[in-house]
Amino acid sequence: MQASSASPSDRSRPPGFRARWRATLLDMLSGAPDGIPDWVKALAEGEDEGYFGPGSAVWAVHGGIPVLVAGMRALLLQTLHPGAMAGVHDWSRYREDPLGRLNGTVRWVLTTSFGDRAQAEAACGFVGNLHVKVRGSYATAHGEQAYSANDPALLSWVHVAFADSFLRCQETWGGPTPGGSDAYVAEWAAAGDLMGVGNPPRSENELRDQLAAFGPELQTNERVKDAVRFIRRPPLGRSTGIGYRILFAGAVATIPLEYRRMLGVRRAWWPAITVTRWTLVLLRRLLGRPSSSEIYAHKRIAALEAARGA
Repeated sequence: MQASSASPSDRSRPPGFRARWRATLLDMLSGAPDGIPDWVKALAEGEDEGYFGPGSAVWAVHGGIPVLVAGMRALLLQTLHPGAMAGVHDWSRYREDPLGRLNGTVRWVLTTSFGDRAQAEAACGFVGNLHVKVRGSYATAHGEQAYSANDPALLSWVHVAFADSFLRCQETWGGPTPGGSDAYVAEWAAAGDLMGVGNPPRSENELRDQLAAFGPELQTNERVKDAVRFIRRPPLGRSTGIGYRILFAGAVATIPLEYRRMLGVRRAWWPAITVTRWTLVLLRRLLGRPSSSEIYAHKRIAALEAARGA
């Protein structure tokens, strides 16, 4: 790393807009202004490459900048299942602590993706334990329907909505996936297995079929509308909010028409796909590449290779 040539007076100046904006974004995503909280540093430790590893489709997709849009898209889709929405409505603190929930989701995704197998299993086990108490019932046309967050069918909906969103956003803004779409779906099925999904899809065709099979169960109601309103305009600062609204429009533009109608959202009148692409390019320059999670995972793998060669 090149040493800084800034004078003491330069170093004493408050950080510029770019640095402040970068720190704000990293804090939102990871819980640390430098993007390297303790759980990211822990990715440098471990006994193996993990369930995926360098060159995998999961590393390429989850380490890419389109995940910022994919997360919004997945949340929007997930609201359409009344069981998932009931769990969020009854148990989630997303309104009181939206960044805390975001940080927790990011931590699970990145630890499962970039950690060793023990870390991935622990991350999924932690989420599963949180889900134990998330149970209740919701009204249907045929009476009350019980739900449990650890129900394999409900976990399946969350998994396919997640996988479909991350894959579509990668295809739209991230370029080809190593090994193709089938490789990503097949690899991410390992996370589905760890979470207790009954039969996670292992090809793109299976993903499409499973997503379509949920169609009769999906519905819209006031809870969905309320959640969509919050996802559309969460409590963010003005400068952050402008970028967020662009990414939200990009997420909506990738959602099929039948789901958009249920969600009550429309494609923007302006070219959301293109403007989102420009915004993601700027964000990638701001945040840098690779991500800190990938950097620390590489440190673990390099240490393991060095130990094997010793």
